[in-house]
Amino acid sequence: MPTLRPKLLVLNFMADVHQAMVTPFFDLIYAPTADLRAAHIATDGSAIQVVLTIGSVGLTATEMDAMPALQLVCALGVGFENIDLAHARARGVVLANGAGTNDDCVADHAMALLLAVVRNVPKLDQQCRQGLWRDVLPLPASVSHRRMGIVGLGGIGHKVAQRAQGFGMQIGYHGRKQQEQVPHRYFADLQSLAAWADFLVVATPGGPATRHLVNAEVLAALGAGGYLVNVARGSVVDTAALAEALRSGQIAGAGLDVYESEPQPPAALLDFDNLVLTPHLGGWSPQAIEASVQRFIENATRHFAGQPVVSPI
Repeated sequence: MPTLRPKLLVLNFMADVHQAMVTPFFDLIYAPTADLRAAHIATDGSAIQVVLTIGSVGLTATEMDAMPALQLVCALGVGFENIDLAHARARGVVLANGAGTNDDCVADHAMALLLAVVRNVPKLDQQCRQGLWRDVLPLPASVSHRRMGIVGLGGIGHKVAQRAQGFGMQIGYHGRKQQEQVPHRYFADLQSLAAWADFLVVATPGGPATRHLVNAEVLAALGAGGYLVNVARGSVVDTAALAEALRSGQIAGAGLDVYESEPQPPAALLDFDNLVLTPHLGGWSPQAIEASVQRFIENATRHFAGQPVVSPI
């Protein structure tokens, strides 16, 4: 008799090509909307053994309890802020994520945002199309040989630092503790890092512990010549404080891939031309998504073979 494939509930968007990667190994239930999610948990919950989600979509304790056969919850990317980890662990559910699979992609995007906002690329593109020439335009600032402060020197933060070093930058960082054998300057206080830096790149995990970590005081310390880039989670930056800092000229500009209102655009920020926005796709590329899906398959197939997952949470 053929071996039954474990029943998998996918709660995040997944393209057809990536669903096709998963289906040889799992009996797939695809529920990327709230209505489908609720319906399938109600009708199929008793048989679901593994859930695939992302940090912003998450999985609640109530939903886990509606799945008595649940063994494994995986986050497709690195983030897991809306998965009830404590409840999963209390249930004995194994937790895994896609740590490392899209770090390069996110770091590339952080540098793209930084270059775009500091060099004023979106506005210069519009002005060039309008027939304006450089002689009548203000000169954009340089990026190389300046100071970058990184908030959260994890996998992505390290990749951002590597790229910044290619631009000859000095690197400082802030995190919960100083990391051994890291050559970059450590700042125990975020305001001190912001005051030192020309560019502040946010790459820390989301969740309650980092909500509004970048606040009015940090932005004031960054100063009128400073730029903010956020490729972490929208919750880490206080949107109202950022709007006021941009409005008053307290900082020079910002590049955001994430914001508190997503998937809706941040209404309070839309009138500023010293802001570059992208729709939370910093970790998305064909290569990065394929690697993340492959990591999920590795994590899940190992679990059901009685082996440890590759990247546990």
